[in-house]
Amino acid sequence: MSQEIIISQQAELHEFARRHNAAGSVGLQLINLLGGQAENLLERLPDRVKDQLETATHSALLVSLRAADASRNIVKDQKPWLNTAFAAAMGAAGGAGGLPTALAELPLTTTVLLRAILGVAQDYGFDPSTSETRKEALHVFTTAGPLANDDGSDLGFLSARVTLTGASINAMAARIAPGLSLVLGQKLATQAVPVIGAAAGAVTNYAYTSYYQEMAHVHFGLLAIARANRVAVADLENSLKIEILRQKRLQK
Repeated sequence: MSQEIIISQQAELHEFARRHNAAGSVGLQLINLLGGQAENLLERLPDRVKDQLETATHSALLVSLRAADASRNIVKDQKPWLNTAFAAAMGAAGGAGGLPTALAELPLTTTVLLRAILGVAQDYGFDPSTSETRKEALHVFTTAGPLANDDGSDLGFLSARVTLTGASINAMAARIAPGLSLVLGQKLATQAVPVIGAAAGAVTNYAYTSYYQEMAHVHFGLLAIARANRVAVADLENSLKIEILRQKRLQK
């Protein structure tokens, strides 16, 4: 491998680390705005909702994956700011009616998130219509969420790499659902706050869409580097972890 390619990779890793760290800061800003702590948000939800959240998340993932893929033939990909604006508007509508409307809005928001992720994948040269790209899009959801307290040492989204067929999408969604249900549960809790539910829903959806679009850039950017330069993805991931932590230390 030439020195030029190595230098190019370092520059790209620097940018992906910046995106990763910037995306995480959105969640901190949201928590400060709401005046709470992320780990306490789920306690705001009724027990019956918490008990059903994993099942609802699994169903939302499957419905959203089909809808996101099918809608690409009808509505073209939008610019990132339009994705976040549309998601914010849906979050406001969902939060306006409290928890019932927030639950009903969950699959719609998940569809917008997946559409945004698939759009980023296409930007990096991946075909959104293939099972492999859809699998990678789902993997982006394993990066916790904007309200997670992540020091950048565990990226997570490049793990458990398996060949995906149409029949195994359901099983993969089932593996992702437990972790994602906690993330989306935090989102629902912010929308269930009395009086400010609509505003909280808009801000939360903005944060989530911004976060997952940035994580999609990191995810598919690393895959594109690996594919173009025949570099092991694991090596790139390790280098990215180091760069993420280095940038965080410099910011302190």
